[in-house]
Formats: sequence, structure tokens, C-alpha cells
Amino acid sequence: MSDQLPGGPEPVPAPPPAKHGWLNFAIDFGPLLIFFLTYKFASGGTGAFAATAAAIKGTLAFMVAIVIAMAVSKWKLGKISPMLWMSGVLVIGFGALTIWFHDERFIVMKPTIIYAGFAALLLGGWWLKKPMLKYLLQSALNGVTEKGWLLLSRNWGLFFAALGVANHVMYELIQAKQMSFDLWLTIKVWGVTALSFLFTLSQLPVMLKNGLAVPAEAAPDKS
Repeated sequence: MSDQLPGGPEPVPAPPPAKHGWLNFAIDFGPLLIFFLTYKFASGGTGAFAATAAAIKGTLAFMVAIVIAMAVSKWKLGKISPMLWMSGVLVIGFGALTIWFHDERFIVMKPTIIYAGFAALLLGGWWLKKPMLKYLLQSALNGVTEKGWLLLSRNWGLFFAALGVANHVMYELIQAKQMSFDLWLTIKVWGVTALSFLFTLSQLPVMLKNGLAVPAEAAPDKS
């Protein structure tokens, strides 16, 4: 005799959403890596003029790469995230200023504005009990509760605020000629990317504690 109570057919679970982990990573960080590589390979010669020329070439490559990333996101993922839209608009805007004025400081200024904008949006939403990170990521984390989204919004808001302050300090150091554009770019590409990865890992307990759905194949076998 079956232990299952009658109650109609068992509901069929919805298929899991397609995973695009590496594609998302390439869309988010690919343009910045292209900027870095173009700048490095274009850095021929010495002196301020050669460095500025390399920065302009890198900026132009960055602008083209961000447009391609947005097109690929729309083609492969069916959408362009709000974060990518904001990054794309600012990269193109500040990139154009960098090229027009032959001054790489405009592209250095751009991350401060992005970080400050995200920090204000996330922390403002947290203050008003609106989990803005959920809308920015378009519910990419299945099962996370509203409380979890609020905590993540607060934590990421503080993280972006810290990045904004750090980038502004580096901008001021470049203005005072106490730091090179080359060093800033290296920190931006490798340091900030590593910090973002580590910070994401640090938020896993928050996500798991607040309902993050673990795929069946990743769940431990309790049989």
C-alpha cells in the first residue's frame, strides 16, 4: 500500500533556468580586460605623450568592447542588465571625453561615479526597505528571501561606497602626480576584480541562510 496520500497528480517542477556563468563573467569583465591588454600592448615609447596615446587607444577599445558586450548580452541572454546599461553609458561618455581632451583622468573618474551611483541606489533602497539589488540583478539568485535581498543590498552598497572612496583617493593621487595611470589600471583590473570575487564569496553565508536555492546536483546526498 502506498504511503502517498491521494491529492491529484504530483506537480512537475519547472526546468531550471539556463546557466550562463562564464558568459556573464565575460560580459562583465571582458571589456575591462580588453582595455588593459590594449593599453599594455600599445604602450610603446616613453614619456607622458606615449602613456596618454596608449590610454586613448585602450579607451577606444574599451568603448567598442562594451558595445559588443551589450549586444552579446541582448543576443545570448535576451536582456541587458541595468548595471551593464549604466556601465556602458558612462564608459562611452567618459571615454569620449578622454579621447577628445587627450586626458586619461576622465576614464579614471568614471568608476567613482559608477560606484557612488550603485552605493546610493543600494543603500537608499535598503533604508526604504526596497531590495534594489534584486532589481539590478533581475532576480538572478533563486529562492533568496526579501530579508536576504535587503541584507545583500546593504552589504553591496557599503562595498561599492568603499570602492568609490578608494578610487577617488587614487584619482587625487594621479592628479598630484603621486600615482601613475598604469598602476591605477593594474589595481582596477586585477585588484578590484579579486576583491569583488572575494566579497561575493563572503556573502554566500548570507544567501544560504536566507533561502538561496541549491541545485539538486550540488546538494549533499542524504540517502
